[in-house]
Amino acid sequence: MADTIFGKIIRREIPADIVYEDENVLAFRDLNPQAPVHVLFVPKKAIATLDAATPEDAELLGKLLLAAASYARSEGLAEKGYRTVVNCNEHGGQTVFHLHVHLLGGRRMHWPPG
Repeated sequence: MADTIFGKIIRREIPADIVYEDENVLAFRDLNPQAPVHVLFVPKKAIATLDAATPEDAELLGKLLLAAASYARSEGLAEKGYRTVVNCNEHGGQTVFHLHVHLLGGRRMHWPPG
C-alpha cells in the first residue's frame, strides 16, 4: 500500500484537528466537511480499502466503528442520529486509499445519499 495523507497524519508529519485517539484508531475533522460534524476515523494499521480487509482485521474494524459511535455519543449526536460511511474504491467514492469511516452529524441526512 502506498503511503497516504492519513499515514502522515497518524505519524504527525502533517497537522490535523485530532479529536480522538486510542492505541488502534485516530480521528480528525475532515478538511472539506459535508455536515456540521464530519470526522474521519482511521485505523492506525494501514489497510487500503474495506475490500482489502481480512478476517484478521475483524476486531480492528469493530474498534473503528465503536470509536465512531462513542465519539458521536460524546458530541450529543446519538439521540437525533448520525451517519457513518465507508467508501470503497473509485466508484464507491474513495479518494484516499487508507480505510476510513466518515462520521457525519448535526443535520438531517437525506436518502439516497448520491
